[in-house]
Amino acid sequence: MFMGMSAEILARLQFAFTISFHFIFPAFSIGTAAFLAYLNFLYLWKKDGAYLRLFDYWKTIFAVTFGMGVVSGIVISYQFGTNWATFSDKAGAVIGPLMGYEVLTAFFLEAGFLGIMLFGRKRVGDRLHFFATLMVALGTLVSATWIISANSWMQTPAGYTIAENGQYVPADWWAIIFNPSFPYRLVHTVLAAFLTTAFAVGAVGAYHLLADRTNRQARIMFSMAMWMAALVTPLQIVAGDAHGLNTLEHQPAKIAAMEGHYETQSGAPLILFGIPNDETETTDFAIEIPKLGSLILTHDPEGEIKGLKEWAKTDRPPALIPFITFRVMVGLGFLMLCLGLWSLWLRWRGRLYDNVWLHRAAILMGPSGFVAVLAGWYTTEVGRQPYTIYGLLRTSDSLSNVDAPAVGTSLIAFIIVYFVVFGAGVFYLLRLMRRTPQTDDHELEKAPNRAAGITPGPAQSSRMEPKNGH
Repeated sequence: MFMGMSAEILARLQFAFTISFHFIFPAFSIGTAAFLAYLNFLYLWKKDGAYLRLFDYWKTIFAVTFGMGVVSGIVISYQFGTNWATFSDKAGAVIGPLMGYEVLTAFFLEAGFLGIMLFGRKRVGDRLHFFATLMVALGTLVSATWIISANSWMQTPAGYTIAENGQYVPADWWAIIFNPSFPYRLVHTVLAAFLTTAFAVGAVGAYHLLADRTNRQARIMFSMAMWMAALVTPLQIVAGDAHGLNTLEHQPAKIAAMEGHYETQSGAPLILFGIPNDETETTDFAIEIPKLGSLILTHDPEGEIKGLKEWAKTDRPPALIPFITFRVMVGLGFLMLCLGLWSLWLRWRGRLYDNVWLHRAAILMGPSGFVAVLAGWYTTEVGRQPYTIYGLLRTSDSLSNVDAPAVGTSLIAFIIVYFVVFGAGVFYLLRLMRRTPQTDDHELEKAPNRAAGITPGPAQSSRMEPKNGH
């Protein structure tokens, strides 16, 4: 024992800590790479230098984020050998090739074109540079595809056989890759990455609009981010609902924990808030809406929802963490939707660029995507417990033969190093985002609202003072 915790708990905490740092960087770089590709396309299409200047502004931020994502990901792969050797032995024949395919396809694609994207425009020309940017964006999506496929197989294993030595051996690679939860997780994760980037970009744009609402680059990025918030957030809510129905089919115990239900019920309520208590098998201080839980999960107000008591206590996930993190994720999703709809209303009124309350709200929502993806990740992973491979391999049976003091010491070292190194990286990213985007004042006077096809309202003119305090 180390500080009263077992080696298993410490190993799980270590993996959770390192992957939490890692996950936020790919979530941002996937969306940023697509954003850069779109800016490049707009520059080639419209021959408008504003998009090129905005591309140059964000490509540095992308490069730093991409680098931190690569470095933080390397540490995770080592933990499979140091802390989770039994899991690696049992599932290596399936997980190993999937991770290898990610390197052979996505990482080589990204690495091969990243230098051209960052430094090669003047050397290779605009068209080839655009192609390189597309390949980097494609590489980030391919990388997410392989990683989500591997994780989804651990959630809903398929296409395997069990060898005499107990290893899980591939029998059907198509079934392994396209396992039952994979399409839902991939769509949900990629949309989450786009929204994470959109709200980060929107926050940067809003920050600079508060300083100078005539800054054209700030207008472009804010407008594009708010379009993404308004259009993609509803799609994410629909995708999340489909993902939830898939989880209900394949991992009903996880749904029971997320919903805080211990008793099997027909016409189950939706528990808005409460405190699940695994000891008493009740959700204390519950605030409920009758029948809405069954309506959402089964699309039938009288549908049956299984409670956690259907499973032995040793086979249940702990309810408190997924219950809370799921509500954090969903709550932030609806706040994103509200901000997107608010922006549509102000865009229609011609007040998108001069409403300081919208800009302040956008700044507050800047980190929301990162918080939401982490909350969703915790919901998924804690809800899978007590299994590493759902229904097949328990977490307690996946651990290496390690001592708690060794794992605890390395965890402390990771915490110190990560906060120093990645803390400095995040500080540098924030400094980059605080830079005022360069703009051509003469170009702004000629076409102040040409960016993103926005038609100006009276209050958006660069020559007018704010009205009514906005």
